Amino acid sequence: MSTNLKTANVTAMDPVWDAVVSGARQVVASEPSLTNLLYSNVLNHDGFEDALAHRLAERLDHPDVSADLIRQAFREALEARPEIGLEARADLAATLERDPALHKAVDCFLYFKGFHAIQTHRFAHALWLMGRKDFALYLQSRSSAVFQVDINPAARIGKGIMLDHATGFVVGETATIGDNVSILQGVTLGGTGKSEEDRHPKIGNGVLIGAHSVVLGNIRVGDCARIGAGSVVVKEVPPRVTVAGVPARIIGEAGTPHPASVMDQLAMVQDLTG
Repeated sequence: MSTNLKTANVTAMDPVWDAVVSGARQVVASEPSLTNLLYSNVLNHDGFEDALAHRLAERLDHPDVSADLIRQAFREALEARPEIGLEARADLAATLERDPALHKAVDCFLYFKGFHAIQTHRFAHALWLMGRKDFALYLQSRSSAVFQVDINPAARIGKGIMLDHATGFVVGETATIGDNVSILQGVTLGGTGKSEEDRHPKIGNGVLIGAHSVVLGNIRVGDCARIGAGSVVVKEVPPRVTVAGVPARIIGEAGTPHPASVMDQLAMVQDLTG
């Protein structure tokens, strides 16, 4: 009996959701004109997953497929793959930790299109695995239109992902992204040629990919590597190094054990020019 009580207490603890709710209440108090937004998307919901499905569905709503139908699909995806909620919490926590412009969890939850695009992909990927590929492809299309992010629903993405600014992020069908990765705007993880086999990059854990970088082909970017802004990567990248240039070359060590967390792009420029 005591074990069950302990389990229940642990399950009830949800610091990410608590932070979102607390932030929502602060906004209601300080900006009453946003009360309806905060109640409909946060405060009227019992938990993180329900609120997330609602918020995304509202943003993806379209006359072709209503928000209600999208919410229903998301609920079914959560039943099949409940870890979506834990992964989304890790993404939100990662964004809050790494983005100096973000001060409240609720702001990311409500407004950050990079966060919304990654979560839409998580639902689309779950539906893809469930055999609902047409609905998954529809979500890819809507995400591209709404968030300017194009992620094939077959691509596999880890947790603790920060997609900063997001605009122009493209991920191909056979790409994979590890855990605790930070990616800036304009990044492409693309294929080469017309092969239908494994043809897209494999991004390791803890990697930082600078703005407007292109990584092409079935190559691996090692754990905790850094890719400089504007680079074109066509060869394997070893772990814990910095690459930059067109084509990208190794210009030094990563400079930190955790590039994705430190988000130090200035060091990339200094390494390349100095």
